[in-house]
Amino acid sequence: MKIFIASDHAGLELKNKLKRFLKTQDRDIRDLGAFNYDKQDDYPDYVEKLAKKLKKERQAKGILVCSSGVGVSLAANKFSYIRAVNACSKNIVISSRKDNNTNVICFGQKYVSFKKAKKILQAWLKTDFSKQERHKRRLKKIENYE
Repeated sequence: MKIFIASDHAGLELKNKLKRFLKTQDRDIRDLGAFNYDKQDDYPDYVEKLAKKLKKERQAKGILVCSSGVGVSLAANKFSYIRAVNACSKNIVISSRKDNNTNVICFGQKYVSFKKAKKILQAWLKTDFSKQERHKRRLKKIENYE
């Protein structure tokens, strides 16, 4: 599975650590930036880059990092084909995969340590969508909003 990863300056350190960690697991990881610390960059620009990749490669997954995780998750969820979760715990992300079929995980570098982010990310990547009828029905209702 291909994984796209991106961050603004406020998530650069955690993004780079997660990228290195995923490479040690032989994951197909594609870094979309930021590549250098630039306090003037804006997270929506990196979210858009990732969203464009996911539009073309629907089986891929995405990882976004900013200061809180909130900004990138709000921006990502503006794209109809993205279901992003702001990852604050292992249980939340497992539920987000099983029940909501999330395809983008978001982290806040300011609030989630690398050690915790690794555990959360591993749980998210290992969890599949349950495909239960009630969850498919609910996701269909959300799609109809769009």
